[in-house]
Amino acid sequence: MRKLFPLLFLTITALTSFSQTKTDISAHLTFKGIPLDGTLDQYVFKMKQNGFYHISTEDGVAMLQGDFAGYKDCYVGVSTLKQKNLVHKIVVLFSEKDTWSTLSGNYFNLKEMLTEKYGKPSEVVEKFDTTTEPSYDDSKMYEVQLDRCKYYSIWMTDKGEIQLSIDHDSVTSCFVKLAYFDKINSATIKKQAIDDL
Repeated sequence: MRKLFPLLFLTITALTSFSQTKTDISAHLTFKGIPLDGTLDQYVFKMKQNGFYHISTEDGVAMLQGDFAGYKDCYVGVSTLKQKNLVHKIVVLFSEKDTWSTLSGNYFNLKEMLTEKYGKPSEVVEKFDTTTEPSYDDSKMYEVQLDRCKYYSIWMTDKGEIQLSIDHDSVTSCFVKLAYFDKINSATIKKQAIDDL
């Protein structure tokens, strides 16, 4: 029994120091378990270790492709400001959809998972900017293409902001977009911008 106490003490000490390290790391918002912190090259390296393919890097943004949250071939943009090589924003573009049912299905599925992880969204807007609500799948997609669809949910957390939305690129490409903004590094970048003024 006496041998058990020192072993228990060492285990508790080790767990306490591990949990303190974990807390320090988790001060940043995470994406796929990786804190949004460090240089762009460091972050891209970690993403590649998580199975993402690095497509290109240009003007402080790295483009990658891979599977995310059960969805195949997502495009992921990792962003910094050129003046400060510090990762602060991640944007995920899910695959393009041709129908409202599949597009909104992706949105509501992701919203449900994010709500389960982060709680109720801080802000939700889910409407069409039209005089009457479109009732058919084709008419809803038409409104998305013309930028008259306002579907987004925002989660404000202690570590940053998460935005989920239905988006489009011209009239040919409609998709769900998910963005993560790290609070600590966004504040650092903002402070540097203010200091420049």
